[in-house]
Amino acid sequence: MAVMFSTIAEILQRLGNIPPNRICATPPAGMATMRDLRAAMKRKERLYELVDGTLVEKTMGLSESMIAGQVLTEINIFARQHDLGIGAGADGTVRLLKGLVRVPDVAFFSWDKLPGRIFPSKPIPDLAPDLAVEVLSKGNTRAEMERKLREYFLAGVRLVWIIDPAKRRTEVYTAPDAPAATLDESQALDGGDVLPGFTLSLAELFARLPEGKKKGSRKHESTKKKRE
Repeated sequence: MAVMFSTIAEILQRLGNIPPNRICATPPAGMATMRDLRAAMKRKERLYELVDGTLVEKTMGLSESMIAGQVLTEINIFARQHDLGIGAGADGTVRLLKGLVRVPDVAFFSWDKLPGRIFPSKPIPDLAPDLAVEVLSKGNTRAEMERKLREYFLAGVRLVWIIDPAKRRTEVYTAPDAPAATLDESQALDGGDVLPGFTLSLAELFARLPEGKKKGSRKHESTKKKRE
């Protein structure tokens, strides 16, 4: 179903004040469908999310991709050892809700989400992960990530990690309206109820990032809201 916009500013606001260059102009914003999404990804060999009838490019630099790859590797090793489920990488496209397609940088699916432990046959299945991981890249905004958090939990995601390589920290969410647990590189990620017993040292995760990024500034602000 088409989503009507009156101005470009309204589009950008709805999508989380993202940079305009991430919005695909064909088809026009508000008019894109699942068919358009599949065609665009095949034609341009890029990753897109479908949000409010708009194709939004999923951007990730090489270092962010490497961070996501490390997380995915550690999750899959642990999940296989304990027979918990399986993880998917940064091209794992899922339809979370009607008209909403997201591409988590890393997603973990417990076996309960996969009947018979069989992988989905559809390229864009109706399937929400138990854990969604987002690795921040240039162009991500606070409003965009806040919207993603709400959508993930509405779709049934149980745990969200937002990893900020530039600030060398991770925000951990177990509910959309609960304060995040903010972890620095002296701490470790915990799998909680989703991956019981899993830990991942942030010092090891960030160890190979360029030294200059330690004090680098980012346009993205923490998604954690201040609460009284």
